Amino acid sequence: MRRGAWLAMILVPLAVLYASLFIGRFNIPPADVARILASRWVSVTAGWPASVEIVVMEIRLPRAILAMFVGAGLSMSGAAFQGMFRNPLVSADILGVTAASAFGAALALLLSRGVVEVELLAFLFGMVGVALTYLLACTYRRTPMLMLVLSGIIVAAFFSALLSGAKYVADPDSKLPAITYWLLGSLNGSSMQSLGMAVPPIIVGGAGLMLVRWRLNVLSMGDEEAASLGVRTDRLKGIIIVCTTLITAAAVSVCGIVGWVGLVIPHLARMWVGPDHRNLLPAAGSIGATYLLIIDDMARSVSPSEIPLGILTAILGAPYFAYLLRKTQGAWQ
Repeated sequence: MRRGAWLAMILVPLAVLYASLFIGRFNIPPADVARILASRWVSVTAGWPASVEIVVMEIRLPRAILAMFVGAGLSMSGAAFQGMFRNPLVSADILGVTAASAFGAALALLLSRGVVEVELLAFLFGMVGVALTYLLACTYRRTPMLMLVLSGIIVAAFFSALLSGAKYVADPDSKLPAITYWLLGSLNGSSMQSLGMAVPPIIVGGAGLMLVRWRLNVLSMGDEEAASLGVRTDRLKGIIIVCTTLITAAAVSVCGIVGWVGLVIPHLARMWVGPDHRNLLPAAGSIGATYLLIIDDMARSVSPSEIPLGILTAILGAPYFAYLLRKTQGAWQ
């Protein structure tokens, strides 16, 4: 891949990140944003109200950074799973992590816990859900792809039923609306605390995927071919599953269910840089970070009341995926 493409992967998300700090219903001049950011490292005469600095540094900056990491993580996870399963319709929630995380968050909201407990339970239940899927799929020390998919469907259905039960017994005046809104996905509650909760697992999982991305090229040829080339397929699958689960559980725990990102963005990256996972994963991360930043800017700007992310990603993602389906006729590679 050319140096210009690598440069674009870095500069475009950073440019959109900067724009996100002055875009919104509360308009802030771009020059003021630049001076506020510069004041953290050099001495700058404060010519802006304290409220403006609070909006930039304590509200918009954590939210924009979190949107970048969530978008990048979900996109990289989707690309890794599509390569591992050799299926373009696969996304990071196929193993039940999203349904399990959703139930964990709903349980915390049902018990009237705080934000930290909601995020922690969502993360832990997401990890538990995938662990159950993996244990259910293991047969004689092997994890066939079909068994993983079927086990994921079973675990997702089980936790979806538990989630429905939690919504059924929730107070319809207070707790049920909170659960419903959380499930729609939003970065409205983003804070430095949320960054501390979600970013480290996403970084660890993303670094793990980057380290094994060249092996994904071999694994995408099939288990038998990969094994004949010396790749320990079951161990590699385990590494990929752990990394993607860390990313997805962390993302869902802080912003709820944001669909279509891990399904559509890998296809955009594949059209740009090709199917080589050495280039595909970083490209998917860059496009995903930029995409979710733009979606979040739209969510908090186009309407007086914030639009949930899950609604916008579905409205934009589903038609575009339908366009890709018609254009490629399924020839994704």
